[in-house]
Amino acid sequence: MSPPADTRGLRRAGLGSDVWNAIALFGLTALLIIASRWISSGFGGWEQTKAILVLSSFVVVVAFGQQLVILTGGLDLSIASVMTIGGVLTFNFVGASPTALIWGVPLILLVTAAIGGLNGIGVVWLRVPPFIMTLAMGIIVYGATLGITGGTPRGQASPALSALFTASVLDVPLVIYFMLAITICGSVVQLGTGFGRRLYAVGTNPAAAYIAGLPVRWLTFLTYAISGASAGLAGILMFGYAGGATLTMGQAYQLPSIAAVVVGGTSILGGSGLYIGAVGGALLLTTFSTVISSLGIAEGWRTVIYGLVILLALLVLREELYLWAGQLVARPVPLRQPGEPAAKPDA
Repeated sequence: MSPPADTRGLRRAGLGSDVWNAIALFGLTALLIIASRWISSGFGGWEQTKAILVLSSFVVVVAFGQQLVILTGGLDLSIASVMTIGGVLTFNFVGASPTALIWGVPLILLVTAAIGGLNGIGVVWLRVPPFIMTLAMGIIVYGATLGITGGTPRGQASPALSALFTASVLDVPLVIYFMLAITICGSVVQLGTGFGRRLYAVGTNPAAAYIAGLPVRWLTFLTYAISGASAGLAGILMFGYAGGATLTMGQAYQLPSIAAVVVGGTSILGGSGLYIGAVGGALLLTTFSTVISSLGIAEGWRTVIYGLVILLALLVLREELYLWAGQLVARPVPLRQPGEPAAKPDA
């Protein structure tokens, strides 16, 4: 009798190779920070490390929802627009009022989760390909943002929201503690709950998961809703960090959200990967971006580098590549007897 689908999915998550992949990413990040001292004596210290952690917090939050979507074999290209409207709604609902955070933040997360839910409805029940559905939704949301703001967002963040990035405890910014809490909670949800374990089964084989009795459609729908809420939360954080909202505040995080997940070891085809790996990918890419920015490389070329990193990760992390390499190493070499003609090469 075969084990339940969610158990197979958990084993496929790989608490071995994927964990080592995450550890390697954290190690590479540390080495890159240390090596950056060769560029400037001001690099490689605690102040630079704090700056990198603060900047990577936005990618870490966005990557949580993106990783769940990719884990089920999907893709969310509406993140940039949802993140932007999250920042704009923060001004409209919260503004500079600290008391409005109590009801404003949950309301914004509900709105952005609903936007992600529309993506899920289109992908699951209307059978629109994720690439097309989320891209179209991103365009719609961006148009709505233009309508809400009249093309010019105004306002400033509340002191309570800004304090998340300016206040520190034990010389560590509060946002870093927040990022650590998100990482722990996200990992627990993914590996310590039935919902998270079942996502692996859905991503590995949706048909088999459906036959096993899993609510495949609702699980997929929820991943898109969570992705929308994650993007909305990142927009709120960006609003507090920048002190205001812009119409392009989310564009810089669309590609890194995908790159962090893929570099972190999650298969773009779904079914394998860990959120902690995506966190490691976010830290590595942010550190890399900081270093190349210090070298004076233009924004356009940094985007090219991000694309190359995604392509390289897709090639290196392909399961077929490792299977082929293993078969090549294990293949026995036939010994030719003296006088025996050499075998003809395969056509």
